[in-house]
Amino acid sequence: MKVALYARYSSDNQRTESIDAQLRYLKDFCKQNQYSIAKIYIDEAVSATNDNRPQFLQMINDSKLQIFEAIVVHKLDRFARNRYDSAFYKQEIKKYGVKVISALEKFDDSPESIILESVIEGMNEYYSANLSREVMKGMKETAYDCKHTGGTPPLGYDIDENKKYIINEFEASIVKNIFKMYLDGNGYSKILDSLKGLKTKTGNTFSKSSINSILGNEKYAGIYIFNKYKRVVVNGRKKNILNDEKDIIRIEGGIPQIISTEVFNKVNKKREENKNKFRSYKAKNNYVLTGLVKCGLCGSNMVGSSGVEGRNKRKYVRYKCTAKKNKKSCNNKDINRDVLDKMVIERIEKEMTQNIDRLTNSIYKYSQQKNKTSDNELKIYEKKLNDINKKISNILDVIMQGNFHASLDNKLTELENEKQRLEYNIEKTKSNKSSVTKQKVKAFLVAHQNISTKTFEEQKRIVNSFVESVVVYEDHVDINMVVSVYNGGEGN
Repeated sequence: MKVALYARYSSDNQRTESIDAQLRYLKDFCKQNQYSIAKIYIDEAVSATNDNRPQFLQMINDSKLQIFEAIVVHKLDRFARNRYDSAFYKQEIKKYGVKVISALEKFDDSPESIILESVIEGMNEYYSANLSREVMKGMKETAYDCKHTGGTPPLGYDIDENKKYIINEFEASIVKNIFKMYLDGNGYSKILDSLKGLKTKTGNTFSKSSINSILGNEKYAGIYIFNKYKRVVVNGRKKNILNDEKDIIRIEGGIPQIISTEVFNKVNKKREENKNKFRSYKAKNNYVLTGLVKCGLCGSNMVGSSGVEGRNKRKYVRYKCTAKKNKKSCNNKDINRDVLDKMVIERIEKEMTQNIDRLTNSIYKYSQQKNKTSDNELKIYEKKLNDINKKISNILDVIMQGNFHASLDNKLTELENEKQRLEYNIEKTKSNKSSVTKQKVKAFLVAHQNISTKTFEEQKRIVNSFVESVVVYEDHVDINMVVSVYNGGEGN
């Protein structure tokens, strides 16, 4: 099987060498399983909780080319620490026949393993959220001192040795010109024309987006601001939204002022007026089953489709076959989004409320069987490691007595390599052992009940965890579950 390797380390708590360690483990894992490595992707000094992972996004995009059949990671938290992101990206690559394999956590294609993987991802997400909370505490203390908390400072500012903001006079002149031109009635296009040949703080060409960001940045008015936005997932995409005012730190006069308060307020009043003038009020439609719905007649994907029809311009929101939509080559009927979403959600709720103890026991029994296998493997590896350590100790004793020979050096190198391999196998086997309890499994399943009361993002994550596919025919719908405890059949 052809695979891609993905390695990542975070700058806050790992060393650069961990990339080499991950790659060594991954290559050894592929060798043991006779996988052929098609490509290697590496993101350094980044977190799995944000989208600033260029190699990761490139890998997701490359999955469409079908140059590999699986992505191998050191552990699941290298792929994503957020269950929604994990489900979303796994669903994306699944369209092209690509799956995710953890080298240190053994999962197979059994229903129990799939649910167990979701439990472990939930635990990883808790760890990540808890770590973020602790990091935020330290950053807030830095913010109260009006110090730079990381990242690239805005155009017009540099950071001194005490992490304080200082004005970069050349860049500040660019910022002043942008504000003046906008206040004089120039649009973004004319402002961009005046900036030809100049670069942003990150070395990129100015764009309408960067101009908009500059005009709305309160720092230019001398206001130190921290934690203004938070990162959320909306319709499978991450975006910044404004934090609650109580969570934002604002300190008047906290940094040197480049734009007067009067000019800044006039510019932003004008921006708000223009925004209201041209704002689109078209509501976005959410589709819980994106990526899961298939046409029962031709096998094509079914995607969200909305519009108006009839004399009364009645609005409709449906799932439509892509072959019908793009090529007019299928005659399957569209299906109402609300009807199909409700049908699937009710099915999952039914699955999760009937025989939940039976499902909990099945998943827990599966994890215990995995642990038993791991324990047996550990005993074998540890015995071998003990024997290797004795042999190494004996050779070192001989060398220390002055009886050095090249053959001893070669043998010592061979034993050290074998020791390293055994230590890796021991680490991997220990990681395979699950700490999941019946209570945790059941709590996970209970948390997925009452799906209809949850947010869109939560509904989509739950549906992706429990539904394999939804196949729409002209007269019925088949809902194929990852694991089923209800004996009423798969079709609805």
